[in-house]
Amino acid sequence: MLEKKLAMFPLDKIQITDDFWKGYMELVRTHVIPYQWEALNDRIEGAEPSRCIQNFRRAAGLEEGGFEGMVFQDSDVYKWLEAVAYSLTWHPDEALEKTADEAIDLIARAQQPDGYLDTYYILNGLDQRFTNLTDNHEMYCMGHMVEAAVAYYHATGKRKLLDVAAAFVNCAYENLGREPGKKRGYPGHEVAEMALAALYGITKDKRHLELAKYFIDERGQQPLYFAQEKKESGAEFFWKDSYFQYQYYQAGLPVREQDKAEGHAVRAVYLYSGMAEVASATEDQELFEACERLWNNIVEKQMYVTGAIGATAYGESFTFDYDLPNDTVYAETCAAIGLIFFARRMFEITKDSRYADVMERALYNGVISGMSLDGTKFFYVNPLEVVPEASQKDFNKMHVKVERQKWFGCACCPPNVARLLASIGGYAYEVSEDSIYMNLFLGGDMEAVLDGKENRFHVETHYPWDGEVTVQVENAQDSEFLLALRIPGWCRDWSLQVNGQDQNAAVEKGYACLRRTFQNGDQIRLQLSMPVTLVEANPRVREDIGKVAVMRGPVVYCLEEADNGDQLQQLYLQEQPEFQVQYEKELLKGVVTLTARGKRVSEKQWDARTLYQPYTGKSYEEQTLKFIPYYAWTNREPGEMLVWVRI
Repeated sequence: MLEKKLAMFPLDKIQITDDFWKGYMELVRTHVIPYQWEALNDRIEGAEPSRCIQNFRRAAGLEEGGFEGMVFQDSDVYKWLEAVAYSLTWHPDEALEKTADEAIDLIARAQQPDGYLDTYYILNGLDQRFTNLTDNHEMYCMGHMVEAAVAYYHATGKRKLLDVAAAFVNCAYENLGREPGKKRGYPGHEVAEMALAALYGITKDKRHLELAKYFIDERGQQPLYFAQEKKESGAEFFWKDSYFQYQYYQAGLPVREQDKAEGHAVRAVYLYSGMAEVASATEDQELFEACERLWNNIVEKQMYVTGAIGATAYGESFTFDYDLPNDTVYAETCAAIGLIFFARRMFEITKDSRYADVMERALYNGVISGMSLDGTKFFYVNPLEVVPEASQKDFNKMHVKVERQKWFGCACCPPNVARLLASIGGYAYEVSEDSIYMNLFLGGDMEAVLDGKENRFHVETHYPWDGEVTVQVENAQDSEFLLALRIPGWCRDWSLQVNGQDQNAAVEKGYACLRRTFQNGDQIRLQLSMPVTLVEANPRVREDIGKVAVMRGPVVYCLEEADNGDQLQQLYLQEQPEFQVQYEKELLKGVVTLTARGKRVSEKQWDARTLYQPYTGKSYEEQTLKFIPYYAWTNREPGEMLVWVRI
């Protein structure tokens, strides 16, 4: 049975209070959302203009002018609205809601009589709509509109955006499909598939699930629609000389025949998330098995230690198994977020912690690295090794920035980060009628009806800096339910107590399971041992041979020039280093740093005029190495950075 066993914890029933994540959520609410609204309205001095709201005003007939910006510019405001929706669920804000309602009014005013809504085609010619599904992102924009509409409906109960989105979906349903008179097209950039499944969850309109299933089933079928579309338009196929061809769009084969993650990384994991949704909703075992194969290929052969994916700037894509370069990596922030989307859906079907383990890895490393600690600058690319001069002068590394940017002309990542962090409570905790699963360890207060009775939980933790998590149960009536606490894959030693008594809890798919009758005042204490760990890569990863990454708990660490000097490639860790662990409250908004004795290759035996010389053995100078959390790098000053260290 593939039906979802769990659902995201309702965001209006949880208040996150812990120091780490509450800080991020408040940053999104008080800085990121207002900042991004200014960016969408082109009011950030020195930042690349968005033109997003301007396009909607022009499409609505409120001002003159043509379309400007990326063809998918509409999606930026939809992701912003989704972040707003999540924020409003845990922090009502009349002024923000009013701004969002006005944005929705503007969007609705641009909608066409038959429901169609894409400002690129409204301003450039509606006769051209649905003629370039391969590259022009109509269904991508529709998908993000749907996701925003679903979130805003859940947050406020208001249907206006939901009705606008449903009308656009119904328009797409009337134009795309296998029936006579329809185009047999599907999205070039996926996201609509998972969005439509979410819309169906509200509307129960079979057309919405049918369209999602059609988009998935038709993808990659022969004759290939994308190839036909190019032939009919006479447009050049941009990837005709590439190694991936139509697998850039994950369309080279029917999805059930695919077993390797290929092509554009964000598109891929968005598609796989939709496949998991549809497999669950339609009990499609074959489709789910394809999801499992693709998942395994990603995490076993194509994922960085930070949870990042997408090895090359060429097509922002996957390349081949074990190809994980650190200095030319792409590792788009959106791709790590998409991997989290995929992980959550697979977890909800299986209740298997291996999906939550990856979700945690990507979140603490590959995602929050994409935003500065003050919430005003962003990374598109998240490298694992940086030399500033190389980023300036090596064409193959110019996509690797040494400082986060104020905004981007292609600004998919900033609002994506905002919407994920604003909804993080729903990823941390998932529920069913008789169980609550703790996937991520976030302190806060939750309310849930379990065993037909109201229960309240108070969670305290200093995670990720400390491995102790306590859960206090508060209920008016004794209630029987399952409390399942994830034992992270990185943890080798742990203990569990209830009211001070050790528990020999059964571990099922990576979760310590407590099924009992809980009483008011019961206290559960989980202690996860969190030593510093040296991680090595599979020997087939050529770039990481003879190197290690340093981790503590879920956090990947790095060396930064600010602490260790330049020429970081000259540094070595000792074979069995002893680390000093220290919480530095005033550094980088409060982080645990790691120091250990190491060594640096000496340059004393080298003449500055000599590039090569006979090998006579290395000489070293001792040096203390200081590691900071990877996510916090380049928040002080730009400089070299290194994750994989020689040993």
